Amino acid sequence: MPWWKLLILNAYYHGTLPYRAWRSARDSARFQAPVMILFYHRVADTTPNGWTCPTEVFVAQMRWLREHFDLVTLAEAQARISSGVNDRPCVHVTFDDGYADNCRVALPLLIEQQIPCTYFVASQFVIDQTPFPHDVARGEPLAPNTPKQLRELAQAGIEVGAHTRHHRSLGSITDARVLEDEIAGSRNDLEAILGQQVRYFAFPFGMPANMSQQAFQVAYDAGFEAVCSAYGAYNWPGDDAYHLRRIHGDPDLLRLKNWTTVDPNKCRRRAKDPIFVRQSFQEEVTA
Repeated sequence: MPWWKLLILNAYYHGTLPYRAWRSARDSARFQAPVMILFYHRVADTTPNGWTCPTEVFVAQMRWLREHFDLVTLAEAQARISSGVNDRPCVHVTFDDGYADNCRVALPLLIEQQIPCTYFVASQFVIDQTPFPHDVARGEPLAPNTPKQLRELAQAGIEVGAHTRHHRSLGSITDARVLEDEIAGSRNDLEAILGQQVRYFAFPFGMPANMSQQAFQVAYDAGFEAVCSAYGAYNWPGDDAYHLRRIHGDPDLLRLKNWTTVDPNKCRRRAKDPIFVRQSFQEEVTA
């Protein structure tokens, strides 16, 4: 982040802290505290790119989150949303894609400190042991997780979730067979590797353009208990608990603090949720 943007954000964050503290106390007293779900991709100190968080920053972020929030499982996050009642802000930590580097420090740290985590994996890259095309295109063919690593993570308590087979954007795909192959197929792949049920799905890229009502329906029909987007939004008690909105685990502690203490400006963006993921699908699955 440019220094001048950092200065502006620093002034904005600290200038609005009294209001944030008042609002947090009010929301907690009304049992309407937010449920926040963070997503990371890769924690490493080598070959940094736009989706890599330095190890030291990640460790500091986990320490700060532990001091200020309930760190809960994805199932507990869902329960707090669906119940309509939450008296304390809580956070769940997720990862997308499935990079082997995460097994060096980040995931062992979460396991050691008993911080719940859901780890979404694009299954075909694990099976083929090939790097992601976007990494190859950048000249950085980073290694994916191995099946053995995923089994060890699951045995240690990490919830492994599906992230399609080929890390495809699903928003523009209308062929039902392709959607089923990417969504249900990734679940079948991972269940064969793990020998246990895979309960959650995360859309690659996770922006509104990367999702569709049809893809939501395929995930629901496949038996997933929830799906995750990644366009930066809060979950509130009483929201649709099938669609879990996530916030980027920014590799900058100040920006993470700005998000997780509920940025007043970002709250106003809630009304911009795409209709098909906020209402239409919910009506269909509950009909």
